[in-house]
Amino acid sequence: MRAAYISQNGELDCIQVGEVPDPEPAHDEVVIAVRAAALNHLDIWVRKGRPGLELCFPHVLGSDAAGTVVAKGRQVDSVHIGDEVVLNPGLSCGVCEYCLRGEHSECLYYGIIGMNRPGTFAERIAVPAVNVQPAPPHLSYTEAAALPLAYLTAWRMLMSRGNLKGGETVLIHGIGGGVAIAGLQLARLAGAEVIVTSSSEEKLARARGLGASEAINYGTNPDVAAAVKDLTGGRGVDLILDSVGAATWPINFGAIRRGGRIVHCGVTTGARTQADISALYWNHVSVIGSTMGSREEFRQMVRAVGIARLKPVIDSVLPLVDAANAVGRMERGEQFGKIVLDIKGAFTESVAA
Repeated sequence: MRAAYISQNGELDCIQVGEVPDPEPAHDEVVIAVRAAALNHLDIWVRKGRPGLELCFPHVLGSDAAGTVVAKGRQVDSVHIGDEVVLNPGLSCGVCEYCLRGEHSECLYYGIIGMNRPGTFAERIAVPAVNVQPAPPHLSYTEAAALPLAYLTAWRMLMSRGNLKGGETVLIHGIGGGVAIAGLQLARLAGAEVIVTSSSEEKLARARGLGASEAINYGTNPDVAAAVKDLTGGRGVDLILDSVGAATWPINFGAIRRGGRIVHCGVTTGARTQADISALYWNHVSVIGSTMGSREEFRQMVRAVGIARLKPVIDSVLPLVDAANAVGRMERGEQFGKIVLDIKGAFTESVAA
């Protein structure tokens, strides 16, 4: 089968497209014929190499996918050949204390498809049967493939970890990336008011079109915290969704209300920073970490998307052969929404077709 893979860690030119062996399902797995696969920043980190991560080369990239089940292991009875599914990228052991609590993303052995096992940028992929859910029928394969990692991450950040309530105000940094846009859409779905930031007026305008009530250009207005306070009558926001990291950490403590919640999921601008700790305790601020989500949170997110007929924002669709160009566009931060690889003509078809 054809796949986009790396044979060593490095820059964009180490991404190759060629033939790799077809996968075979283990007793508890299914094989999906991938129709579309979406990109995530994780693809960049895996390609470049991360401390402690040992890959078996050639390593197929990619974590998100939608497609059709074409084979299954002998112990699988919950999924059937021909089912049209969307893939949950999170891998967990199922038996540790955290998994038994239903907190699969806190698993002692937690991993992600495309990092800890071969990924989705391929014509076929074998995955645990518990990692698939029926794809929302109102979505195309391309749209369904854009859901998993970003929308699951944003769902847990907002609904589970952030305890978002209707009528609250949310600040989302760096609108344009997958998690940020997912957060905007899901927060609006929950009845929240959303303030977004970017240095691009085009991205800010598109965010307003998706329901953002206020937009701050930090290129022309660098004191984001002061701008947020002005927009909220001096109060600050109830919840901050932050996938940026070092660059936004100090801003958060100036933009959050007393008793507010700051939820972090990423460090795209770095993992080390400084902050005024007194602002943390004096203002009773909760700082919460969040990674991906549980199987139940994935089910909830997919079902909510289906009920609301929400459609993920797609930046662009490129063929598998252009995988390196697709990753380059993401790495340069040019996208607004999800970049998706068309594996087999997926972008022209609906999962209900």
